[in-house]
Amino acid sequence: MLSNLWKKKTSLIVGIDIGSHAAKAVLISQGADGYLLEAVASEAMPRGAIIDREIQDIEAVGKVIAKLRTNISSSASLAAAAVSGQTVITKVIYMDVALTEQELASQIEIEADSLIPYPLDEVSLDFEPLEVNESDPSKINVLLSAARTESVEARVSALEAGGFTTKVIDVESYAISRSYDLLLAQLPDDASEKVVAMVDVGASMTLFSVTEKGTHLYSRDQLFGGEQYTRSIVSYYNQSFEEAEIAKVANELPPNYTFEVLAPFHTIFVQQIRRAIQMFLTSSGKERIDYLLISGGCAQVEGIEQLLNEELGIHTVIANPFKHMQIAPSVDSEKLAKTAPQFVVAAGLALRSFTPWHI
Repeated sequence: MLSNLWKKKTSLIVGIDIGSHAAKAVLISQGADGYLLEAVASEAMPRGAIIDREIQDIEAVGKVIAKLRTNISSSASLAAAAVSGQTVITKVIYMDVALTEQELASQIEIEADSLIPYPLDEVSLDFEPLEVNESDPSKINVLLSAARTESVEARVSALEAGGFTTKVIDVESYAISRSYDLLLAQLPDDASEKVVAMVDVGASMTLFSVTEKGTHLYSRDQLFGGEQYTRSIVSYYNQSFEEAEIAKVANELPPNYTFEVLAPFHTIFVQQIRRAIQMFLTSSGKERIDYLLISGGCAQVEGIEQLLNEELGIHTVIANPFKHMQIAPSVDSEKLAKTAPQFVVAAGLALRSFTPWHI
């Protein structure tokens, strides 16, 4: 299924990040002077339509995506979305360097049977040959990606219900890593040679991924997100969840919220990032994280950038994938400046318009 979706691109693809709190869409074109942000849009997702990264109500999600299409461009018909969470598996395996791609495909299906904890008839597979193995030049490193077919098909159905033709179903951690080149200009000049961690904080899940010298090294999901902050507002100030979300975004909270809500959330946030970093260092053997990029809705929580700089001692920047991009006149630049960190995944998906490789 995945292989059928990943074909050569013929026109621009709208990147659509389907989240439990909101769906975000980005359309990017490319000219002689670089990328141009043609359009960007976000629509709230009905509560319960997506739970634990899985679509529960395809019709409801389709209606949200249809609104996005109206706001983006009715002429944009191709879309890319991503799967994520525990049903997605990515592994680097080692295959004979002399195998053709067709031979690799046959051999990988045999290998996958022992690597993937699901029946193969319930799984969509794809692979991408990488570089020749440094330790054994007779082998080539191959990236194997697998996702539950029902997760893939649910996204395809939701996109189709919203009026799109599905061109790509990607893996969320790779969509974030693809935004790496857009974000590098926000970091010091040596960042392209350093270990850079990207932390995307969603409503209920946080994706921690690491890139070194442009190569994706690691990714891991954590059960933590901005809803914890919202629930604290709900409990402290006796508001509904929707009222708390509006107050949080509009900065219309009581003066004492800094001590009652913000400071405790800051503490939990730092703990989560510190734990993610330690798990990466332990598993990878790396000595340190050099730079940290924060994206998602929580990136806009007051004081996050300064907090992480001080508490972790790591150069931290709030990610803005559009900071060094040309912006179309139709895009509200003032609004975009406030919400840009939320669109890192969607921007990475939109860049599939220009990447001929599988993943």
